[in-house]
Amino acid sequence: MKIKTDSERKEIIDAINVMLNQAYDSTLDEILMILKKNEDEEYESDIKAYDKGKEDIQKNGTLSWEEVKQDIQDMKKDVA
Repeated sequence: MKIKTDSERKEIIDAINVMLNQAYDSTLDEILMILKKNEDEEYESDIKAYDKGKEDIQKNGTLSWEEVKQDIQDMKKDVA
């Protein structure tokens, strides 16, 4: 998913606000449920990624900052 600029986010939020102000109460309730569900799913996904990362560190150890910088440089060379 592409990260939006501040102005893109503002435009979308403004458009959503216009529609929300015109929506029926039942629609607002449904939207709130969807947003809460999405937030819960994102939280669960973050926790799983954190646990997976912790497990990987326990199995494989960690990288030094120098190794990370070298990996980044190598990736930049591959892209260029």
